[in-house]
Amino acid sequence: MQEFFDTNRELWDAKTGVHLQSAFYDLEGFKAGKNSLNQIELDDIGSQIKGSEILHLQCHFGQDSLSMARMGARVTGVDLSPKAIKAANELRDELQLDAEFIVSNLYDLPKHLDRKFDLVFTSYGTITWLPDLQKWANIIAHFLRPGGLFYIADFHPTFYMFDFPSQQIQYHYFNPGQPYIEDTQGTYADRDANIQHREYFWTHSLSEVITPLLQAGLELETFKEFPYSPYNCFENMVERPEGGFVFRGPSVLIPHVFSLKMRQPSSV
Repeated sequence: MQEFFDTNRELWDAKTGVHLQSAFYDLEGFKAGKNSLNQIELDDIGSQIKGSEILHLQCHFGQDSLSMARMGARVTGVDLSPKAIKAANELRDELQLDAEFIVSNLYDLPKHLDRKFDLVFTSYGTITWLPDLQKWANIIAHFLRPGGLFYIADFHPTFYMFDFPSQQIQYHYFNPGQPYIEDTQGTYADRDANIQHREYFWTHSLSEVITPLLQAGLELETFKEFPYSPYNCFENMVERPEGGFVFRGPSVLIPHVFSLKMRQPSSV
């Protein structure tokens, strides 16, 4: 398993430099005050951010973490990529925001952090890099205060079944146990980028996401599905008149994104 994590860490180190320069992340717009959170997240938890202590798992180079800091939260961001965390720290210092960033594999985080949080947050393209969601759920529960909230918005497992260039179903809905192994070129933020690297990833059904969180003691508050993506980060996406992007492969509406709010019981 360590080989998988090491390879993916090298991949995200390589992606970070490209992402910092990409139009996709619009770093200059962000520095000027643009909030990187999408309307999906803002509608779900926007009113709960101010004054909260927030743990942001798999934070990349910290735009969403720092957006929440701008909104009045005290944020700790975590990512396995040292280059991403270096960029996050530099961005935090430049913008003079209240945030801490830690380099850590998610599964090793209890070795590096000993605090509880009001909100644990993760979003978009996160759990596909994780093989074991029961361990993931236990770590989330570990870091939540009694009454604390866990929030995830991520791409729907039905959506992830598609090979986007060919527009054909290629991946299992249910976790086959072993990772998919692919040699990739470019990145979702710049498909022409000079990045050629192997990656390991996993598919997870909705039941595989929700059940471990319930078994870790969290209580479900809301579950939502969305027929669009807020990001144009896959091939063969088209923009909707009302905003967001849809995959033009199937001729029927399919879920693109899901979100979950789950709470640690107050009596824990």
